[in-house]
Amino acid sequence: MSNTFLTAEWRKLIMAQYEVAPATLAPWLPPGLSLDLYSTGDTAHCYVSLVGFLFDRVRVLGLPIPFHTRFEEVNLRFYITRTSPDGNRKRGVVFVREFVPRAAITLIARSLYEEPYTTLPMRHSIASTPGTLAVSYSWRHQQTWHSLAVEADPTPQPIAPASEEEFITEHYWGYTKRTRGATSEYAVQHPRWQIYPIRNFTIQADFAGLYGPAFAALNHQPPASILLAEGSPVTVSEGTRLPG
Repeated sequence: MSNTFLTAEWRKLIMAQYEVAPATLAPWLPPGLSLDLYSTGDTAHCYVSLVGFLFDRVRVLGLPIPFHTRFEEVNLRFYITRTSPDGNRKRGVVFVREFVPRAAITLIARSLYEEPYTTLPMRHSIASTPGTLAVSYSWRHQQTWHSLAVEADPTPQPIAPASEEEFITEHYWGYTKRTRGATSEYAVQHPRWQIYPIRNFTIQADFAGLYGPAFAALNHQPPASILLAEGSPVTVSEGTRLPG
């Protein structure tokens, strides 16, 4: 594996899945990759996920960045596969856009890896009682606050094999569409996550304003599914450019 670029903990991940036409994602699909579809019987589903989570204990190249070790992130991502020259099939994600409240994180991600980060005001709440776990993430874009929130049973459960939850959470590579047609690849290591049974959720997001007119239909479309994962420590490798 490549050298470690970042270590952190990803905690309390809300992941809302929306079904889109595969052609919608063509402008964001890096060269050499194929969409990874979730199949149920004879039906294949092409998903994007709106994801909010807490970045904690962040270290870049082994060092903490002052005032940048704990913050929120919200992103829109989709799922891909890549077959490497040795025949190994890798399952990964591509980000349409990523929001964080820390300018230094955006600067590093955009300048070194051309990741589509944007700095926005953000906030979160994680409240646990004996009977309920409530988690929310909010971000302000163009003077409007958007939010992603769930209430769940506070007892985490294992992810069932071959489930949709496994499909969504078990992608261990990240890919970025670079300038001049290049693609970069990085590995993400973490143990298998547990999830909390969702009781109810609220999503207030202008997908067209946040991610462009290609996603305008999601403003009026309920998510196909939503999950809350506990998360874990993660290790992200340095990116490598793939051969053209």
